[in-house]
Amino acid sequence: MIAATGCRTFLTYTTIPMPLTALDPNTALLVIDLQRGILARPGVDLRDVIANAAALAGAFRRRDLPVVLVTAAGRAPGRTELQRPTGTLSPDFTEVLPELDRRPGDHLVTKHTWGAFPGTGLEAYLRGAGVTQVVVAGVATSFGVESTARQAYEHGFHVTLATDAMFDPSPEAHHHSVTRIFPKLGETGTTQEILDLLRADSPASV
Repeated sequence: MIAATGCRTFLTYTTIPMPLTALDPNTALLVIDLQRGILARPGVDLRDVIANAAALAGAFRRRDLPVVLVTAAGRAPGRTELQRPTGTLSPDFTEVLPELDRRPGDHLVTKHTWGAFPGTGLEAYLRGAGVTQVVVAGVATSFGVESTARQAYEHGFHVTLATDAMFDPSPEAHHHSVTRIFPKLGETGTTQEILDLLRADSPASV
């Protein structure tokens, strides 16, 4: 839609939710930052998010589809206005949550930026595995998840966002990412909708 005000013209975009349509035959699951150090923060209850991410991981493994477990071991070094946490990370900070049931065939990525692609070799791994689409879940919605989704989209992958397998400490930021940003990067769906698509492709394996 184009709206004119005085001498200025503005482009406005209306996001219309669309149903999740498809998963490519070789789709990978990217689980972002579901690790002990981040989930140890007080007042955070992510049982449903973790359970949904674990259900997705199990379904992908049963179909022999790639499962990528991403953990954060630091941040990009640039200056920011907001104060950044200081101190030494605990020895188990990057340990993947046991609920995800990490398997030998899973691919582990350790990142030092919000997104999972820079400097990690993730794109090369996905290309080598013939992956054309990624399903992204984890924390936080407006940080690691959104950054990874943006990078995946920019690298030419189809992107699906599992909206009930992610969390943000800010409900407003979560809502903004899910309703305003994600539909421009790919498709959104619930864990059950994604599992249903996997079952439709291979009923005996999920």
